[in-house]
Amino acid sequence: MDCKYVKIRILIVALFFLLLFGAIGARAVQLQIYRGPWLSRQASNEIERSVTTTGKRGTIYSHNMRVMAISTTVTSIAAYPGNIEDIQATAQALAKALKMKAARIRKKLTKKKSFVWIKRQTTARETRTVRELKLKGIGFVSEPNRFYPSTTLAAQVVGFTGVDGKGLEGIEFYYDRLMQGTSRKFTVLKDANHRKFQTQHQPSASGRGRDLVLTIDESIQHITESALKETVEKYSARSALAIVMQPRTGAVLSIAHYPAFNPNAYQDYAKPLYRNRAITDSFEPGSTMKIFTAAAALEYGDITSGTTFFCENGAYWIGNNVVHDTHNHGRLSLLEIVKYSSNIGAAKISEKLGARKLYQTFRDFGFGVKTGIDCPGEIPGSLASYTSWSNIDTASISFGHGISVSAIQMITALSAIANDGILMKPYIVEKITDPNSRIPNRFKPQKVRRVISVRTARIVKNIMKAVVTKGGTGVNAALEGYSVGGKTGTARKFDENGRYSNTKHIASFIGFAPVDNPQIAVLVVVDEPQDQYYGSIVAAPLFKEIAQQTLTYLNVPPDGSGVKLRVPQDSGTKG
Repeated sequence: MDCKYVKIRILIVALFFLLLFGAIGARAVQLQIYRGPWLSRQASNEIERSVTTTGKRGTIYSHNMRVMAISTTVTSIAAYPGNIEDIQATAQALAKALKMKAARIRKKLTKKKSFVWIKRQTTARETRTVRELKLKGIGFVSEPNRFYPSTTLAAQVVGFTGVDGKGLEGIEFYYDRLMQGTSRKFTVLKDANHRKFQTQHQPSASGRGRDLVLTIDESIQHITESALKETVEKYSARSALAIVMQPRTGAVLSIAHYPAFNPNAYQDYAKPLYRNRAITDSFEPGSTMKIFTAAAALEYGDITSGTTFFCENGAYWIGNNVVHDTHNHGRLSLLEIVKYSSNIGAAKISEKLGARKLYQTFRDFGFGVKTGIDCPGEIPGSLASYTSWSNIDTASISFGHGISVSAIQMITALSAIANDGILMKPYIVEKITDPNSRIPNRFKPQKVRRVISVRTARIVKNIMKAVVTKGGTGVNAALEGYSVGGKTGTARKFDENGRYSNTKHIASFIGFAPVDNPQIAVLVVVDEPQDQYYGSIVAAPLFKEIAQQTLTYLNVPPDGSGVKLRVPQDSGTKG
């Protein structure tokens, strides 16, 4: 071969390699100098993952220090779509193991994301089944989960959290910020199979959230809920609620609802069941308002318990409207008006007292304004200014129509009478404990104001005591061994057309015991009972069941002034 051609061939090969190395060098300069920062970020995104850890959520305890809500650790199943080779087969396998739709899982796996959740907070059996499949690209993440060991007990009060650990209802929502643990971030380095091989900036343990101790007594709560269930089923009622309170402190010992729901599986229940209706809903109280009308009369109307009013033998015209009584009465004293639950008598009292004084007394008792209880969603009820009242409005409001109240307002106002005229602020959290401090933040009883004098309060208590004696509308609420002061209420509900219904009623009873030294105040409200709907027949026995068991549980000594034998439920007058 000619030497000249050999040299040319060598030159061409050398030139080719020179160009190749030049191109490689240029590419290296471009990547290292011009695109170096971008590539560095891309590399970091592939192997680095920012992880946020949150301290354990605080525990909720009852007054008895029994756990009502606690955080546990569960496993959630996730996927790394980029590492999955057969999306269809993986989706089918996961769907069978987790009882989910394959199409839904397949949609998640086809997303252009490096990480997706498949199912949060799986059961132990589901987790084990998926682990055994050994699917490539499927991971397991430990997460906190809220557990409610008492299930339905006080569910509307305690509330619940969502899958992200944030409070959604009840106390869980109201005190969410305090109960949440402290969050901290750190970086985890992972290999191509998403296995952790190094942690940068490992933080100290995350701070735990604060614990709450409620005023709710678990035993009294159980007593109340059991009695509600029995009454709702007996009278085929739509629902019922009850509150038990300490009159001298405003501490709520129980708030119960029926039907209830299980916060461990809240998704399985209708959303209206989540509400703490004792706080969030209002109703027309009916005749229970007569005790507050009597208090106004005694305090401001130059009226005594013996002052009599002519009750028109059952029908009283006010303008073009007529007020009726269930029974025909002639002259009745103030005490008898409340005892027999005379609407006409209450109307006559309001006429003598005047709209302004009646309105002011009701406002002083807390009607028309929020109580300030530490629960979410409280409503103020409805009490229009007296300046807009007509004569029939004044009469109607005096016996509990044309006004709406919440259950917490009613029990708080009742407790003011039991507490010798002093209104207390209701509360449901007794103390908040900080894991970093041994000194808990205790909530002390708060006096709101004096509503009526001690003298007036004690007269009203004696009037209410008469309601539960023979001939009174509340005779079915009489307790064995304890004196009771109480009042029945029966109110018609509005129908779909905004008119009073003849078939839908609310039966209620409010009372306290023992009368001379009240340890508990109790309110019961039964919504739409069937067949029987009077407070004297439906609600009074319910009060008796709750109050009798609660006083026994609290070891309150009998005062000896109660009845000795059980009273038949169909005795007494209606109210």
